[in-house]
Amino acid sequence: MRATHGLRVLSVYEGFFSGGARIVHSDVVLGLAEGGQSHQVLSIHGEVRREATRQRMQDDACYRALTAGGVGVTSLGRSAGLVDGALAANVFSGPELADTARAMAGADVILSLKEQPLALLNQAGLPRRPVVVGLHRSDPENQGPALDELKAAIADGTVVACVCCAESTRAAYEAAGIPAGLLQVIPNGVDLLRFRPDPAARLAFRASLGIAGAAPVVVFAARYAAMKNVPLLLAAARAWLAREGGGHVVMCGAGMTEENPALRADIETAFGKAPGPADRVHLLGVRHDMQAVYAGADVVALTSVSGEAAPLCLIEGMMCGAVPVTTDVGDSASIVEGLGFVTPPDPAAIALAWTAALSARTDLGPALELSRERFSRTRMIAAYAALLDGVGRRTSCSRA
Repeated sequence: MRATHGLRVLSVYEGFFSGGARIVHSDVVLGLAEGGQSHQVLSIHGEVRREATRQRMQDDACYRALTAGGVGVTSLGRSAGLVDGALAANVFSGPELADTARAMAGADVILSLKEQPLALLNQAGLPRRPVVVGLHRSDPENQGPALDELKAAIADGTVVACVCCAESTRAAYEAAGIPAGLLQVIPNGVDLLRFRPDPAARLAFRASLGIAGAAPVVVFAARYAAMKNVPLLLAAARAWLAREGGGHVVMCGAGMTEENPALRADIETAFGKAPGPADRVHLLGVRHDMQAVYAGADVVALTSVSGEAAPLCLIEGMMCGAVPVTTDVGDSASIVEGLGFVTPPDPAAIALAWTAALSARTDLGPALELSRERFSRTRMIAAYAALLDGVGRRTSCSRA
């Protein structure tokens, strides 16, 4: 479905930092712009410090992809988690509101990446535009004041739709008091040309880490955050590596580096100080070639305890041929049904499931191949285009 030409859409981000929601949203924006809509992005923060990592907007892969694709990106210039972040989170200056008003005046529809930017969009005196909110988690009660901001924007009539990336998201927000009629599920999708089995990339990635071509490899792609349960992952890794003498565990994402003292402490707790299995844990930090990382893996692991909705790592990994092993959080179980394994949050059970996934990899290959259309980026973008075109048409009729 081709988007309506002339529809002007402004996306508002809390900031540019590593995370699945920003990857999905930015990919949607690029796809919609390719289809004929006019898209711009406004970021509240110009840089953030999260997961023991300073992340500048200009260094972010999503920012670079958007600007390379002709999408204009501007920022209010705030810093979060840094010493110069002096303003209260939900108090905005006159110049900040003026910049926001100018950006909104040039749009027909506003897309809010998650509910946090509503603290800005709810400010009095800004142009009145219909807002569509993208929801990407399954724990609205843990989003601080953002849930109240969402409810206020709905009561005001500003929010006209909420896009949920998963059924668990829809159910959680409905239970939290968001009207069911506003909640629409558009499942996450990925670029199938980018995320696919690639034998050459597999060998090259392994060679870059000194991993033998036939060695079993588990990849854990996540930012360093409590919800990801890194200690559980490491405890499972210790049990698995002790049994799989030639196995390797690859950890990548914001904060997954030697420079993160909390991660170093977690590794020492799991493995102790003596060399051994911990030498086969590779900390790669933020990577911009995740298709190669997943192609080089046999198993993609997720050990989250909360918050997840439709984890992008599981989808991307599966599309590259890795077998998913996940805890039962959000829509993870339904995503991997018939394609991988679901475990309790127990290190021994997870380690056994990794071994089972290795054994089942060949048998699961045909099912993974047949699932590709279900996880298509094209399908996802067409659904967003239909929704935004409908909002745009209703807005035009109301103004006529």
